[in-house]
Amino acid sequence: MAIVTRVPLFSSPSSSFNHKCSLLLPDNSPIKLISRSSSAFQRRRGIVGVKAAMTTVIVTGAGGRTGQIVYKKLKERTDQYVARGLVRTEESKEKIGGADDVFVGDIRDADSIVPAIQGVDALVILTSAVPKMKPGFDPTKGGRPEFYFEEGAYPEQVDWIGQKNQIDAAKAAGVKQIVLVGSMGGTNLNNPLNSIGNGNILVWKRRAEQYLADSGIPYTIIRAGGLQDKEGGIRELLVGKDDELLQTETRTIARADVAEVCIQALQFEEAKFKAFDLASKPEGTGEPTKDFKSLFSQISTRF
Repeated sequence: MAIVTRVPLFSSPSSSFNHKCSLLLPDNSPIKLISRSSSAFQRRRGIVGVKAAMTTVIVTGAGGRTGQIVYKKLKERTDQYVARGLVRTEESKEKIGGADDVFVGDIRDADSIVPAIQGVDALVILTSAVPKMKPGFDPTKGGRPEFYFEEGAYPEQVDWIGQKNQIDAAKAAGVKQIVLVGSMGGTNLNNPLNSIGNGNILVWKRRAEQYLADSGIPYTIIRAGGLQDKEGGIRELLVGKDDELLQTETRTIARADVAEVCIQALQFEEAKFKAFDLASKPEGTGEPTKDFKSLFSQISTRF
């Protein structure tokens, strides 16, 4: 029995498969058919290609307060990212869930971080030297606390050598983008942060940033203002250069907002080969930032 097609059995890939089709029998009596569901039919017929490759991102310093947020955000976006973390100790690994995608390694030991970085598309660097308060400080007696860095954990070793090791490992592994979180204040050698523990932390951070900018790898350098443990996504974000924001009343930012900017930087060409200061307006002032492409487009500085 001959069948004459009145309409195509399926439409172009850009149109919906959930539509009705009709066929004509020789006596002109129509037969109504309902096409198979789009996803199932296309998969079985090979019409739909393989799902777009996921972006594998490793967060170093994933046990830190900001690193934990970035790692968690990546884990929640399973349609876009395959998340990895790098921490220094097994205790830190357990603290963030102990998943198999969390590697243990010491950024000061170049060989120990190579396995973690193999096969990743992007690297988010959130490692930093952390000063400790000297014991015996009594806030009731006034004065200021004194700080020190543990032996082997000075900014030169962590923020310079450790970050250089990460950049070198990423370059050798063919990583396509590095997001590095630093700190505002690096244009001023006399910044008080440099005097903490005699560590010159901003000096060494700045040196690592320059090394990244000279590496040839697409990069995004985020120099964050004072970090706050507050809810993110509810403030207007501000970008600047050369510590200009330090001369204003908007010098702080929520860690959650820094984390979001790290991830958004992976999505836009406008964020590549850029270095910028980052802060936010006070909550309730301005409009919460949603258009990150426009935010990155405001930036013209490469270092």
